[in-house]
Amino acid sequence: MNASPPAPDSSADTAVSSSASPRPVNFLRAVLALGVGGFAIGTGEFVIMGLLPEVARDIDVTIPQAGHVISAYALGVVIGAPVLAVLAAGWRRRALLIALMSIFAAGNFASAMAPGYMSLNLLRFATGLPHGTYFGVAALVAATLAPPGRRARAVGLVMLGLTGATLVGVPIAAWLGQLFGWRAAFVFVGVIALIAVALLRRDIPDLAAPAGASPWRELGALKRKQVWFTLGIGAIG
Repeated sequence: MNASPPAPDSSADTAVSSSASPRPVNFLRAVLALGVGGFAIGTGEFVIMGLLPEVARDIDVTIPQAGHVISAYALGVVIGAPVLAVLAAGWRRRALLIALMSIFAAGNFASAMAPGYMSLNLLRFATGLPHGTYFGVAALVAATLAPPGRRARAVGLVMLGLTGATLVGVPIAAWLGQLFGWRAAFVFVGVIALIAVALLRRDIPDLAAPAGASPWRELGALKRKQVWFTLGIGAIG
């Protein structure tokens, strides 16, 4: 269910134009902030898989029915990635990253308080909406801030947060969920997301969107064959 980040927009070669942020940018701290956000999202995405028996028991459904909360999150990722990327095309990058991570944090805290099966599915759907857009924007921001010749490495460092979530975040959250109940796992993810919000606010410069960015320009990228080839490779894979 691991959703790939959306394809960069038509201005990906120039990434994001920098606005006049007077403070110097600490590249490593900025990448760390972006990576912590990826760590939170990766942990929240996968941790529920190890806690389905506990979820099913608590909300009084079968384990296969409890598995629908995974599908609900995945559906949120699929719908949210293109829709939010288009609608927020003109947003300043730091504000967009903070908004996406705030929605993710709120969704996890709300999921921890879900009273029943239907509400949990709806909340997991909402929590998945910012997933793909966050990774796409974070990758572009990291590439923009990277020193010459290190753009690919910068993007890789951001995606390392997802790998770290699989290796460290998910086992810790699952352990907390088994010890204190599955709801504690979502609280843990929400806390990490709030930490990411604070780091993004502190360490990401106030970058403007690409010149001329708009929802129509984003949709215009679909006229390019290369975009469809890229999407096709991902879909077939």
